[in-house]
Amino acid sequence: MDPSDAQSVQDKCNFCTGETARILVEFLEVAITSIVFHKGVYPSGAFERRRYMNVVVQRARQPQLRDYIRSAVNGLLPFIRKGLVERVAVIFFNADNIPVEKYIFKLNINQSCSSNVEEGALEFTLRSFLIKLSVSQSLSRALPCDCRWEITAFFRSLPQISIGKNADLWIPTDTKQWQQPPLITPIKSMSSDPLCVQLYLEHPSLSEAKP
Repeated sequence: MDPSDAQSVQDKCNFCTGETARILVEFLEVAITSIVFHKGVYPSGAFERRRYMNVVVQRARQPQLRDYIRSAVNGLLPFIRKGLVERVAVIFFNADNIPVEKYIFKLNINQSCSSNVEEGALEFTLRSFLIKLSVSQSLSRALPCDCRWEITAFFRSLPQISIGKNADLWIPTDTKQWQQPPLITPIKSMSSDPLCVQLYLEHPSLSEAKP
């Protein structure tokens, strides 16, 4: 292969990965907001209806809440582009700072994709996650009234140097972990080139949930 052809293929692959990561991060912002809304952590008046991917979704009215979600997921963009992010979790904690429920997005972007991203097709598939989230409350559990929540990312590996201003917002966490394997409830999954996503719930095992 001619060096110029190889460079062209690499440039095309980088563009494909970058576009997929951009769409995914935009989707995560909306999906995480939907999760927080449906869990009832804040009064319903803290959100307003918007349309995204031709689906009615919720948008946070409060600037601090909206900015937290947006800056968190946008801070992941350079890591997602490089394939470093394995999972993104929305974790709800009780008053003792112990996780009681986790919404997990397991991610995989093909770093050697050979085809252009069909944005319409990708958005159509991701839209089904938003629809499923809106009717999945029966799969989750009621939260304690004094709960808190956070966004946590799990990395396959960490870069040696900073790769972006927002990326510096991510710091190591000392979140308490369950001692037993969690109970897993699948919600939705997709597998296509270049993106694979699994969304599922994690709850503490029955033995762990006992005092």
